[in-house]
Amino acid sequence: MNNNEMKITTADPSAIGIFGLAIVTLVASSQKMGWTAGVGYAIPWAIFLGALAQIFAGIFDSKRNNLFGTTVFLGYGLFWLGVAMSWMINLGVFGETIATNLDVKQLGFAFLGYFIFSVVATIASLSTNKALFLIFIFIDTLFLGLSLSTIWGINAGHSLAAYSEFLVSIIGFYIFAADFLNGHYGKIILPVGKPFNVFTK
Repeated sequence: MNNNEMKITTADPSAIGIFGLAIVTLVASSQKMGWTAGVGYAIPWAIFLGALAQIFAGIFDSKRNNLFGTTVFLGYGLFWLGVAMSWMINLGVFGETIATNLDVKQLGFAFLGYFIFSVVATIASLSTNKALFLIFIFIDTLFLGLSLSTIWGINAGHSLAAYSEFLVSIIGFYIFAADFLNGHYGKIILPVGKPFNVFTK
């Protein structure tokens, strides 16, 4: 009987998950900022980068017993699937009947729910690093802005969401580069800041 155990290691999936977030928020923010028009070309990026890349990262983080990464990546990955389908419904992909009977406030309450999710994730990010904490602050303001604009029709909410989403993308690209390069070289190439450690495990 062979008592030797084979240890299977799984690479950290954070870099690809963050890259997916950075790409999709860059594309989506370009529309909110008025740099591009429509969401037709944003849909595939929402599905494959916003959704699948983060879902992939979340599944593999679960294999690494990383509760934070699993919850956050899967939570936001599923969000982007919902967004992509919402855009497709609005464009009439599923028929004219459903497209003409839409109440945007329903989408707004989904944004409000994700604002709550993001605030909880922000608190949890205090134990990760300062770069991740910063990106969660802007994710919070993104969902706050989306909620204000879609539920209560506050125009300033759209601007808040647009600028916040763009900053999420920029910070996301930095975190992606840091995760990838630091992990690849096994040393700090790009610093992300030590955790705040407000709460101890």
